[in-house]
Amino acid sequence: MRNKLIVVTGGAGFIGSHIAWELVKDNEVIIIDNLYTGKEENVPPGAKLVRADIRDYDAIAELISHADYVFHEAAQVSVVESVRDPVFTEEVNVLGTINVLRALLEGHGKLIFASSAAVYGDNPNLPLRETERPRPLSPYGVTKWAAEEYLRVFHELYGLPVVALRYFNVFGPRQGANQYAGVISIFINRALGNEPLVIFGDGKQTRDFVYVKDVVRANVLVAESRRSNGRVFNVATGRATSVLELATKIIEITGANTSIIFDKPRPGDIRHSLADISEIRKLGFEPEFSLEEGLKRTVEWYKNISH
Repeated sequence: MRNKLIVVTGGAGFIGSHIAWELVKDNEVIIIDNLYTGKEENVPPGAKLVRADIRDYDAIAELISHADYVFHEAAQVSVVESVRDPVFTEEVNVLGTINVLRALLEGHGKLIFASSAAVYGDNPNLPLRETERPRPLSPYGVTKWAAEEYLRVFHELYGLPVVALRYFNVFGPRQGANQYAGVISIFINRALGNEPLVIFGDGKQTRDFVYVKDVVRANVLVAESRRSNGRVFNVATGRATSVLELATKIIEITGANTSIIFDKPRPGDIRHSLADISEIRKLGFEPEFSLEEGLKRTVEWYKNISH
């Protein structure tokens, strides 16, 4: 992808900033972010930051209408927050997405939308294929599914080129370490402070962890592929890792002098999650980073920023 005008909503956040850093090398990149959770220091040199809220159509419409590609990463991503305030989550994740879609109708660009494995809920039919019926367990999951449906309708009604990516457990540098962030960032921060790693439940629950640079590659791949238009793809590795195995690996990589302690399971936690990635593989996607390599790079980043 070269010499294109790229808009990344939420481009000062975790995944959005990684997309922006990758694409700013050969393209003009504009980041739309209200810095609600994003950080200005995540914006790459050479990219333009526009402080705006995707709920405000007039503030974003012109920028988006001129774009060749829009990577729509802006969202309220906390499941806990979505349970506490479903209306705010709906406004950001659904109305915000409709605003982006409306603005794209005024131009010529393609939308690459960040969806989530949360749309599947606790489905035992593993590995999960994109054809499984969504059954989300949280307002957050509902908003991602609703946004996907808006993408489908705008594609079928207006011919808008769109694609949705269902991210599984993404991790890597710049991921927040608050209580809403991924388990990996929480474990690494605790390990680097020689604090015990707390596992809720027996640790045998499994997740499909995917390194953020592989997620960036998936985004660029589907953006450039016409065969992706109007479709939904899982983005993951197709490999399951138990939370106990993860905690053990992080202690090993950090060399932490710490222990693992078990607490009671949290209500609503999904027991097992694993993706079938055969559909995105047909477009040429193959994860390049092993869990271990991704963890090493992530640990290195956390060491540099905080210890």
